[in-house]
Amino acid sequence: MNVNWHSGNPREATRTTRTRFARAAILGAVVSVLIAAPLSAQVVSSRQTTPVPSFSVGITRCTFVDPSRGVLNYRKTPYRVLATSRTLVTEIRYPTALVANGPPEIPGATPVTQSGGYPMVVFAHGYDVTPDTYAALLDAWASAGFVVVAPFFPDEDAASVAAQGGANTEDDVINEPGDLAFVTRSVLQDTASPTPSCPVLDGLVNPAEIALAGHSDGAEAVSMLAYDHGLDPQAVNYADLRNGLSYRAVVILSGALDTYQSNADEASKPNLLVVHSLADTCDPVRNDVLLYNTIHQPNKWFLELKTAHHLPPFDGVDTAAFKVVIAVTIPFLQSALEGESLATPLTTLGSEDPSVGQTFTGTLGSSLVNAPQLREHCGLN
Repeated sequence: MNVNWHSGNPREATRTTRTRFARAAILGAVVSVLIAAPLSAQVVSSRQTTPVPSFSVGITRCTFVDPSRGVLNYRKTPYRVLATSRTLVTEIRYPTALVANGPPEIPGATPVTQSGGYPMVVFAHGYDVTPDTYAALLDAWASAGFVVVAPFFPDEDAASVAAQGGANTEDDVINEPGDLAFVTRSVLQDTASPTPSCPVLDGLVNPAEIALAGHSDGAEAVSMLAYDHGLDPQAVNYADLRNGLSYRAVVILSGALDTYQSNADEASKPNLLVVHSLADTCDPVRNDVLLYNTIHQPNKWFLELKTAHHLPPFDGVDTAAFKVVIAVTIPFLQSALEGESLATPLTTLGSEDPSVGQTFTGTLGSSLVNAPQLREHCGLN
């Protein structure tokens, strides 16, 4: 992977010299904020330790256009406007009828209907990649019964980065919380009132069961939308962006706290799961330890991976780490969004092979408190 060097932007100084694979009203009716019930790690259920697919995965793309915000041209100094609206091509994965030995994804398949709709995970990809980079992870979530909604971010997905001819567009991450909120509201609107532009959404999503998830730059965007109280580039408070969205869970995959913003616990206390590796040099684990310690609530978990790199636990390349990520994230989402109880605590599910990973709840272990002070540098993966 390429490395983008320090741009001189004061905000960029908080990210040093990394190109991270993804650290990564507007529209529609407003959904009432629900207070998320804390996820109990000790309750009992019939769920298996290793999640078994319940569905095959249908996949389609829909496009949502936000005319209230623009896209910047980072090749110009000062930055110029590249487009006066933000066009958000969005990949939607959803449960469809299980096909034994079928393909991992079935384009345009008919969804399996469910009364009240399915829980939704809104996913933010990292820098200079696309949602398809994480197909293995997103397909696993969809096959477990979640609708996974993943926009391609203007200026930050792989094609947009290439189109800007080597310019450092990574600072556009500060616009991504607005993208995530806009796409969430657009999906909920199309679920409630079907449109010809995205018919698959008709009744597909349960508006009371929403999770935010992201990797790398995308995870930073998720944490901004979930916890920040500062202003976005349109001078809208991030707290206002999330107002009315009933997100009940937050999943941070190799992310970081945006230290340029004020952060505070949310009254709704969405269940929080942080996943990070001690060996990640692209985005050292200390960044997520800071985020985790900043959120003062009992319903939070930290899955510490031991030797994985930045991307392979989430694109499936590191099979051992990926298996642990799946084994923890699916039960976490089932509990947080659907109220499923767990036969096996998350702290056990993530710690079955201590050479691969270990899960903590509440207080972190000494391995994270005294995490190695790695130099932040991105190489391949």
